Amino acid sequence: MGQKLKIVGWLSVGALAGALTTVSLQTVARGNMAPLPLEELQQLAAVFSMVKSDYVEPVDEKKLITEAISGMVASLDPHSQYFDKKSFKEFSEGNSGKFVGVGIEISQEDGLVKIVSPIEGSPADRAGLKTNDLITKVDDTPLKGLSLSEAVKRMRGEPQTKVVLTIFRKDENRSFPVTIIREEIKTQSVKAKLIEPGFGWIRVSQFQERTVDDFARKIEEMYKQDPKLKGLVLDLRNDPGGLLDAAVALSAAFLPENVTVVTTNGQLEESRFSYKASPQFWRRNSSNDPITRMTQATGGALKTVPLVVLVNEGSASASEIVAGALQDYKRGTLMGSQTFGKGSVQTVRQLGPDTALKITTARYYTPNGRAIQAKGIVPEVMLDETENGNVFSALRTREADLEKHLSNGKDAEEKKDPAREKAQDAALKKLEEESKKPLAERRLPEFGSDKDFQLNQALNQLKGLPVKASTTLAERKVETKD
Repeated sequence: MGQKLKIVGWLSVGALAGALTTVSLQTVARGNMAPLPLEELQQLAAVFSMVKSDYVEPVDEKKLITEAISGMVASLDPHSQYFDKKSFKEFSEGNSGKFVGVGIEISQEDGLVKIVSPIEGSPADRAGLKTNDLITKVDDTPLKGLSLSEAVKRMRGEPQTKVVLTIFRKDENRSFPVTIIREEIKTQSVKAKLIEPGFGWIRVSQFQERTVDDFARKIEEMYKQDPKLKGLVLDLRNDPGGLLDAAVALSAAFLPENVTVVTTNGQLEESRFSYKASPQFWRRNSSNDPITRMTQATGGALKTVPLVVLVNEGSASASEIVAGALQDYKRGTLMGSQTFGKGSVQTVRQLGPDTALKITTARYYTPNGRAIQAKGIVPEVMLDETENGNVFSALRTREADLEKHLSNGKDAEEKKDPAREKAQDAALKKLEEESKKPLAERRLPEFGSDKDFQLNQALNQLKGLPVKASTTLAERKVETKD
């Protein structure tokens, strides 16, 4: 296994993120390649030459080539991508869970940037920024009307550089400048707390390089608080995925040793593989195995503690691997709604010092051989978003909605669902109505809060109390393509 991983590199199964590998498989693949299509390549060269010589104004040759590569890769599926210098840096930061900035989680409100939460210990936290503060300017640039991504770019920068944020604090009805020195920020992909004596909640928002360490540490802390935990909720809602080895490690924390967690199958021999609940499948060095350490520290409690896994339409890829494995081994009860349905694996191959190719190399399957691609995981207990039903779930994009998505490979393709289209129309009308209400009234309750309806139903399940299951949600059906 160790040798194979050295060849394959790190794998990504995230809907929005992936992993960095430093090796190439081109020598392995070349033996199975068909001869190059010389005529088409000549046409490509001819078009490039014509554009260069005949276009109305001079063109940037490097940009043309970059765009051609990007277009070629983008034509494959929604998750394959060519990374130029800038996008590769952003991608790598997303995987590592580290970036240089001020350290805040943000959203948008009325065209302004709103602080959801300062990251604990970050420069923003030390500067006294608070949840619900509005950022009106970054240095001399007003943020009104800018996209969220553009606002983020302006707040990020090089370590030890200065940025001035203009803050409007609503409860004090005042604006004031705050000078912050940028630092490397470590994001928190795991949150945990005791909901009440005997019952814990642990949320994984993304599978990053630090996720397994953080997960193990949070579990150890929880069991120190309450060694007699009677039930645990693993919250994977809106988790877009991430690193494959992190998903395997997290699954292994709950499963018997050495059972199959997930299998992959693709064109290359190296992409046809089974990942098991054993340290060699996730351990990156001999001295760091947080899952084994946690299992020993808790006396193996996670192997037997009653478990509910919360998922929804935003649970994708790596989170679907975990949910599917736990479901196949009947290790816990899945509750929520049918997941996103991203059942493909991406490998990132570095092309140069600061460019790379993220390419889909395999489909993945649950231990029982179920294909998740364009279908998703179906919970045992369907739950609405709120006590009053689903608000916006019908509007969420799924893998099957994406243009050029891979087929399932096993099952038939998902058919157009008139009921879902009707639900989408109803949700859009509701969204228009909700937008007229004050912000506090139109937002869904925060995950993990006492108003989190799905979490409360999960606790009822663990306690043996009645659960208010959805009366409207149903499994999405598939049909054979013509």
